[in-house]
Amino acid sequence: MNLGNRGDRSRWTRWQAGRPRTTADRRRRADAALAFNTVIWGSTFVLVKAALRDVSPLLFLALRFSLAALALLALFRGPGNGSRNWKAAAAGALSGAFLFSGYVLQTLGLRLTTAPRSAFLTGLTSVMVPLLAALVYKTRPQVSEVLGLLVATAGLGLMTLEGEIGAIGRGDLLTLFCAIAFAAHIVTVGHFSEKMSFELLSVTQIGAAAVLASSLFWWVERPHVEWRPAVVCAILITGLLATALAFTIQAWALQYTTSSRAALIYMLEPVFAWITSYFLVGEGLSVRAAAGAALILSGVLLVEMKPLNSRAHPSH
Repeated sequence: MNLGNRGDRSRWTRWQAGRPRTTADRRRRADAALAFNTVIWGSTFVLVKAALRDVSPLLFLALRFSLAALALLALFRGPGNGSRNWKAAAAGALSGAFLFSGYVLQTLGLRLTTAPRSAFLTGLTSVMVPLLAALVYKTRPQVSEVLGLLVATAGLGLMTLEGEIGAIGRGDLLTLFCAIAFAAHIVTVGHFSEKMSFELLSVTQIGAAAVLASSLFWWVERPHVEWRPAVVCAILITGLLATALAFTIQAWALQYTTSSRAALIYMLEPVFAWITSYFLVGEGLSVRAAAGAALILSGVLLVEMKPLNSRAHPSH
């Protein structure tokens, strides 16, 4: 009997036991990772809004994405398995262009509206993703995903439509266009996540966003910055956590879950933005908005607690 082979098999068995063993296991881990992203993003709205008092928007984005790109280049000096040709780089650049467009529109809009309202309107991304995904993947979302999205959208409506329903300011309109750009970004990353390594996808999309921001800020706006603690803190947190970490997690997770599910999970972001705004600056919402937050949570749980039959990733 070859004891060495038995030991190898034992180590292999232990290693396999620590891995997700089914498609459902991998999907749950991916969904949990995306939910973690919503905690990060939802917690940064107040931070960014405070920083924008002392730094111009595009300069802030240039600093944020440049820091994130440098961090990812240092972390992924040798990207993992997968295609590393010009076609793969172009795919990452396309993702980065959509990402940059979304953040420009969101950052500009955030100066003209409240932090919670910006987060709620950005949540409309979730409504747009299934429509774009159907065009790209040629598939329909599952029934549970549609039901969850409808319930969560109703909650988003309760939270967004506080005050006069028809009162939409310029900041709100910019944020609506930002939702379209973010939807295109999610669908694009979901489409290419199985065609290239998530490390390369992360580096190229963040690098493209950094190049766009750095090439535009100096002539699109009158750049200015006052290096106060709030600005430095916002650049560090958004650059390292809300950009480098969060979008690497997204690129990894979309290998195992659908863009429709990701969009639904991202509807949790306004809930965390509301919680953060309430505890940090007292910018709370009404009972009606709280009911909307409950509906968003219910919509997400509807999909997570009662999933229908598993299906392969749409890019397969």
